[in-house]
Amino acid sequence: MNAKLNVQKKQKESYSGKKKRHTVKDLIVIDGLNAQIICIDEAKGSVHDFEIFKQSGIHIHDDILLVGDKGFKGVCAIYARSLIPFKKPRKGELTAEQKAFNSYLSNFRMLIEHVNRRIKRFKILQIRYRNKQLKHLLRVSLICGLYNYELGV
Repeated sequence: MNAKLNVQKKQKESYSGKKKRHTVKDLIVIDGLNAQIICIDEAKGSVHDFEIFKQSGIHIHDDILLVGDKGFKGVCAIYARSLIPFKKPRKGELTAEQKAFNSYLSNFRMLIEHVNRRIKRFKILQIRYRNKQLKHLLRVSLICGLYNYELGV
């Protein structure tokens, strides 16, 4: 999830080449059984998704299955029980089994996207964030707390 920022002094750190603007990335870990948000971390927009995960210090027990998107390439080397979709090779195609696996995995990812949608109902996460960047993580944490409270978990 990316939030747009007003630009300040340290511009290059928060510049996302993908979005072509200054952003902050939020990493949200969700429990797949009850859609509860377990933890949140934040980084500048230029940091890769998997790098945020590694730097966050989030420890996942060996019994838990970790499902990520294509931005988490390399997670399989750290966690044995992890699933990420296959990327199409350069000048090649995915096999039928790989396509079937990707579509199976997208069913799990739907839960994550639904949680992101429910969090983005709050206008502060939809539009440009004009407040102090230091308080962005606090506000995202409060919104996620409200989401968990709404779940009744």
